[in-house]
Amino acid sequence: MTARPTQPTIAQIREVSQPASVTGRSNAEHWVADLYLRKLSPYLTRLLLKTPITANGVTYLMILTGISISAALLIPGLTGLLLALFLSQLQMLWDCCDGEVARWRNSQSPKGVFLDRVGHYLTESLIPVALALRIIGWPEKEISDWKIPFLGAVISILILLNKGFNDIVHVSRAFGGLEKLSDSKESGEPVKSWLRIAKAPFKVFAIQRLFHSVEMTIVIAIFAANSLLITTGIYVALFVTFGHLLAILGSRKLDSR
Repeated sequence: MTARPTQPTIAQIREVSQPASVTGRSNAEHWVADLYLRKLSPYLTRLLLKTPITANGVTYLMILTGISISAALLIPGLTGLLLALFLSQLQMLWDCCDGEVARWRNSQSPKGVFLDRVGHYLTESLIPVALALRIIGWPEKEISDWKIPFLGAVISILILLNKGFNDIVHVSRAFGGLEKLSDSKESGEPVKSWLRIAKAPFKVFAIQRLFHSVEMTIVIAIFAANSLLITTGIYVALFVTFGHLLAILGSRKLDSR
């Protein structure tokens, strides 16, 4: 294999590190990546390639940035909200760059995939807990009523379940001796016509995406961390979790044929 230059051009990075197999994924690519982050990421990737940092090292930066989102939410006032919003964007930028560095250096590995999953699980499950604590005024005030923090923790568990469902599909197929599931819209389409009809509105009003770090920080900033985000969010999370489970069981994702 021909050695790649250590100081590539932006065009070279786009050609090698942003192939159609990545940018064309139906489920794995976040809309902010499609909209603008993939346009920015090659510039940061080129800087990273000039350093000894590994692709997994970039993923560790993504994990730390993700955890920092929740820490930012504990900062009172507008400062905490805006910082959390910025960090969610930075986390996604790191998330673009770690894969680009790995593809350029041919250093993709199962460990990298594992770390990426850990980063997103931690980031998105901690945000509702931090939001709940912010709402009740912690750490400036003592916790006198545990209702909001409890609901925030339940939302966190539901987010973990939702994310786990996707990974459990791949694990189940592997244990069942099936080939890797293709990342296509067809694989997730419901088998039953009534389920296709029921699922159709959520292709437009994608409430299932509300529990991604980017969407959560946007909504939190818009509504200024109002307690309604927790008290109504629990019902949305329950609905999304049940709907996600039903959508998987009603699709061909677990079909042995």
